[in-house]
Amino acid sequence: MTAEPKTPQPKENTMPSSPTTFLPLGKLMIGTATSSLQIEGGDRNNNWYEWAQHPGTIADGTSPLRANGHWNRWREDTELMCSLGLKTYRMGIEWSRVEPAPGQWDTAALDRYREEIALVRERGMVPLVTLHHFNNPLWFQRLGEWEKPENIAHWLRFVGHVVKGLSDLVTDWVTINEPNVYATSGFLFHEAPPAKKSYRLALKVMRNMAIAHCRAYRLIHGIQPGARVGFAHHMRAFVPAQERNPLHRLASRSSAFLFQDELSHAMLGGKFRGVLGRQPSDISPGTYYDYLGLNYYSRTASAGFEDGTLPGKPVNDLGWEIYPEGLIECAGWMHERYPAPIWVTENGTCDNGSPTSLENFRCRFIYDHLAAISASDLPFERYYHWCFVDNWEWADGEAQRFGLVHNDYATQTRTPKLSAEFVRRIIAEGGISGEAKREFVDPQRYRIG
Repeated sequence: MTAEPKTPQPKENTMPSSPTTFLPLGKLMIGTATSSLQIEGGDRNNNWYEWAQHPGTIADGTSPLRANGHWNRWREDTELMCSLGLKTYRMGIEWSRVEPAPGQWDTAALDRYREEIALVRERGMVPLVTLHHFNNPLWFQRLGEWEKPENIAHWLRFVGHVVKGLSDLVTDWVTINEPNVYATSGFLFHEAPPAKKSYRLALKVMRNMAIAHCRAYRLIHGIQPGARVGFAHHMRAFVPAQERNPLHRLASRSSAFLFQDELSHAMLGGKFRGVLGRQPSDISPGTYYDYLGLNYYSRTASAGFEDGTLPGKPVNDLGWEIYPEGLIECAGWMHERYPAPIWVTENGTCDNGSPTSLENFRCRFIYDHLAAISASDLPFERYYHWCFVDNWEWADGEAQRFGLVHNDYATQTRTPKLSAEFVRRIIAEGGISGEAKREFVDPQRYRIG
C-alpha cells in the first residue's frame, strides 16, 4: 500500500449521537458514481491530460493518464462492485475515445463500453450513463468548446451516436455533470482548463450547456421514448458567514442565485432569463427532466463569492464542512419547484485516513446523510456514493481519497475499506441496524474545523 498523506488527527465529534434502532431506507437504490476520465487512464486526446502537462496545474503533479487503469481492469472492478451488492452504477462514456476527431467514430471503443455495461447489467446493477463529465476531446477544445453556441451541435452528434449505440442496454442518462462547477472552475476561478477568468464567459458557458441539455433531452427521447433523462446538478447550502452582517446575507442569496438557482430553472424548466440571457428560439418553457439529479457535498458560508466555512463545524480532509441537512434543503428547493423522483447522483467525502487506518469518518458521513434521507418525506429513489474506488480528483490529483475502496496507484491494487463493508451491510439489510451503527459508525469521529 502506498503511503497516504498525513492529516490532522480528528477532534472529538460534537454532534449528538444518533438513534441505535433500525434505520429503514425503504426502496432506496444504492450505488456508486464515477467519471470516465477519473478512472480509465490511457487517453491523451482530452483537455485535462493536456492541462496536466503544465507545471503547477495539478496539486501532486500527476495526470489522468494513469488513474485507476479501469479501461483494462473493468471486469475486476465490476465484480468487486457486485460483491458489495450495489444495485446501480453511474458511469461515463469518454467522448474523446468514441469520437477522436469530428464525425469520426471509434467503433471498438463503443463496443468496449457495451461489454462493460452488459456485465454491469448481468451482475444485477442498473447502469446510469453520463454523457459529459467535465472533460472534452482536444479537437472540441480547439474549436472553442462551450464558449461558442455553434459547438453545441458537435456534442449533440456524439449524444445521438452513443444513445443509438447503447439504447438496448441503457435507459437512464445524465446529460451533463455539474455545468455550474464546469463553468466557474474553468472560466472564473482558474482551477481547470481553459483557465480563463471572466464572469461574462462563465455565464455564457452555463447558458450554452443549459441549451445543450434541453436539446439533448428532446434528442434522447426521440431516439428512446422510454428513457429517463436528467442532469447532475451540483448544489450547496449557502448561509451568511455572519448572520447579522447584511453584506454576508446578500452574498449568500446572490451566490445561490447565480451558481445554482437560475441554472435550475433553465435546465429543468427550459426558462431562460436574466443572467442566462434571452429565451432560445427553439426551446420553450416546459419539462426537461424525468428525475432530479443532485450532487451534494457541503455547505458554503458566504462573505463574498469565495467558499467559506463556519468555525467549529465538522469538516473533511479538504476542509469542506460536513452538513447532512443541506442535502434535504437542496433537494427540497428543487422538488418544490420541479416535482419528480430525486436521485442523489453524487454524495461523498474526502477522508484520507491516517498512518494506521484507511479512513477515519466515512462510515459516519454515509450514515448521517442516509439518516437525513430516511427522515425526509421527499421522494428519494437513488443514492450514488462518490466514489467506488479512490480516483484521480482533477486538480487535486491522486492524493485526495473519496473511495469506498482504496487504490494503490503504483500497483493498481484495490483494497475495500471499512465503508465498503458498511455499504454492503446497508444494502443487504435494507437499512442500518443498531448493531451495524455500533460497529461501523459509533467509533468514528469527524474533524472539527
